[in-house]
Amino acid sequence: MEKIRTGIASYGMSGSVFHAPFISNHPGFELYAIVQRSSESALLRYPEVKIMHSYEELLSDQSIQLVVVNTPDVTHYDFVKQALLANKHVIVEKPFVFTVREGEELIALAKEKNKMLSVYQNRRWDGDFLTVKQVVQSGVLGRVVEFQSAYQRYRNFIQQGTWKEKADHRVGLTYNLGSHMIDQAVNLFGIPKAVYADIDKLREGTQVDDYYHIQLLYPHVKVTLRAGYLMREETPRYYIHGTKGSFIKYGLDPQEEELKAGLSPTLSDWGKDEEATYGILNTDLDGLHFRGKIETIPGNYMGFYEDIYQSLKSDTPPQTDASVVLPVIRIIEAAFESNEKKKTINL
Repeated sequence: MEKIRTGIASYGMSGSVFHAPFISNHPGFELYAIVQRSSESALLRYPEVKIMHSYEELLSDQSIQLVVVNTPDVTHYDFVKQALLANKHVIVEKPFVFTVREGEELIALAKEKNKMLSVYQNRRWDGDFLTVKQVVQSGVLGRVVEFQSAYQRYRNFIQQGTWKEKADHRVGLTYNLGSHMIDQAVNLFGIPKAVYADIDKLREGTQVDDYYHIQLLYPHVKVTLRAGYLMREETPRYYIHGTKGSFIKYGLDPQEEELKAGLSPTLSDWGKDEEATYGILNTDLDGLHFRGKIETIPGNYMGFYEDIYQSLKSDTPPQTDASVVLPVIRIIEAAFESNEKKKTINL
């Protein structure tokens, strides 16, 4: 198969940090074009790339096969629809869309056009989550009864000049970070039976939600997801309890910071966790009590693009196919409904 000619719709943090380094280093892709409306800074790192000054120009190039829609959240529905109508395969940043109705329409259009539509749920390839998934599926904890995931940030001010701080649709922490945390939970336990959520605006003067505490209700496991911008002291990133033992993990996957520092994902020690933040496993193994550190599986965001490549090569849906990710949007809609009505919402 020839290289997949790819265009990126924006070169902000998402384009420069999370997409271009992987597209340019994967042998199956050609990083062909990047949209920069008023700059050509991408040429400093990617001198062979073609700079385009509008999204329309990107879509009009018939040689481009795959488009990455990594523009502000409120543009996702319109930009994905335009790309599909232009006969492009599409990767769209999370959140996929704001409503299930929008998602269903785009999924139907992708099917009609026979094009791949994938959501960039790269945190399925976080090293800590890969480790959590292996621990859960290995059975060393027995039957899992409680799963908690927390993501702490400390930003006690309103960041100026960013769309992420402006009230528009439901732009905010729940759609932005919640899309990742809910996707991980669904990946582990499936779609919950019901949702209960507390969503709030805690920073003075904020226009967007900056805190959530979401409970996903399953018959036999208690799942809690929590994040906020006023969490200065670290708590466990994950803790999981089962009938045989527990697993607790501190720290964040290092890939984002490595990418921001300009490191290449081709490095031999890419995505490796520090030993100080390895998770603690406490359980019984073959009749012996064990309590100790478990080495974190290295994170691998390139795994997302490898999966996309294999999908396009074999004409099969990727792991992050939009139809698979759509339940995340249904859960977020239910979370907002729960918060507004102060009640549990059945799915």
